[in-house]
Amino acid sequence: METDLHVLSAAEWDSWLGCIELAFGGVPVSPETREMYAALAEPGRALGHWDGAECVGTAGAYSFRMTVPGGAAVPAAGVTMVSVASTHRRQGLLTSMMRRQLDDVRSWGEPLAVLTASEPGIYGRFGYGAATEETSLRIDSSRVRLALPPGTEGVRMRRSSPKEALDACEAVYARVAPARPGTPVRQPGWERVPVNDPESARSGGSPLQCVLAERDGEVTGYVTFHLRPGWNGAVPEGTVAVRDLAALDPASYAALWRFLFGIDLTSVVECHNRPADDAVLRLVSDVRRCEVRVRDGLYVRLVELGAALEARSYRAPADVVLEVEDGFCPWNAGRWRLTVDAKGSATCRRTDDEPELALSVAELGSAFLGGVSLTALAAAGLVRELRAGALDEASLTFSTDVRPWCPHGF
Repeated sequence: METDLHVLSAAEWDSWLGCIELAFGGVPVSPETREMYAALAEPGRALGHWDGAECVGTAGAYSFRMTVPGGAAVPAAGVTMVSVASTHRRQGLLTSMMRRQLDDVRSWGEPLAVLTASEPGIYGRFGYGAATEETSLRIDSSRVRLALPPGTEGVRMRRSSPKEALDACEAVYARVAPARPGTPVRQPGWERVPVNDPESARSGGSPLQCVLAERDGEVTGYVTFHLRPGWNGAVPEGTVAVRDLAALDPASYAALWRFLFGIDLTSVVECHNRPADDAVLRLVSDVRRCEVRVRDGLYVRLVELGAALEARSYRAPADVVLEVEDGFCPWNAGRWRLTVDAKGSATCRRTDDEPELALSVAELGSAFLGGVSLTALAAAGLVRELRAGALDEASLTFSTDVRPWCPHGF
């Protein structure tokens, strides 16, 4: 069966989104969410497969800038809304969309493509590697205590509506984003996403609430959350469902968590996407009562390998020749010499020198943000050391002190 793959026109948006909704269960998104994503849509960066008048495949790519190790904000295609109709599976639609999309991303001059996967087994064959982790927590706040750093008592909590506090929250986000690899720098319009609050997305909870942390009149942190009341007989067992939390300093951070732990009629604080090295794991008295779970987060694809590796900073000097396998984007395949100077700046150039490490572009994507070590990948047989010492050298220079994290989907 032949289908027509082409760039989406504005008039095709509703049919395109309907294909996505059907592929993800057939439940329409709320009118508020539909309007928000329509405003964020970039039709010229979206692809659709059409079987006659019916849209049967979708793939989009937002124009993002993403923090990489060293704090630079690098252009990246935020791949999104990928779907194939169940009636048109196993016909090559996804492969053709991924092929066209990566060619387009390259033509746009964006060295990276990133996505969050609905199913982790899909995207490896297109060169994406899992590069970050998301930690979910369900904390028994009735029994777990917090160790509070000096200065916590000087932080004031102030309640605000999420929309009224939006500018203050965005100012905090803008200051913390450069410190965490994997964090998207907020593009115009995306400030609406954290305060989008359709009733269908509350899981029975309250409307979105917001509390600001302040010191000396300056907003130094914020948290947004829902409350879900619950009772066990006469005993209150409500849940605080955290949506976003960020702070500029340890005292403000701890003060926000103390506030969450102290909300009346609740005994559980839960959150579904925190960094793997979240400081709250060091503040709690009993991590076993926090039900910590870790899953894959952001997937990274190096579209222009040389430009991508030169865009980030590195931890230590290195000089290593990489033999890279990339069957889907053959312009990346072959040997590359990565040279890192004492300041952490790198050059990455084609070379005919003998290879010293061999790996696929997906493994390089996993290691790119510093959250997955080349040593760990080598232990799984996914990286091969061809020169003694090259693995330790490369693994050290790619590593970071801060675990990469993407704080929201797209």
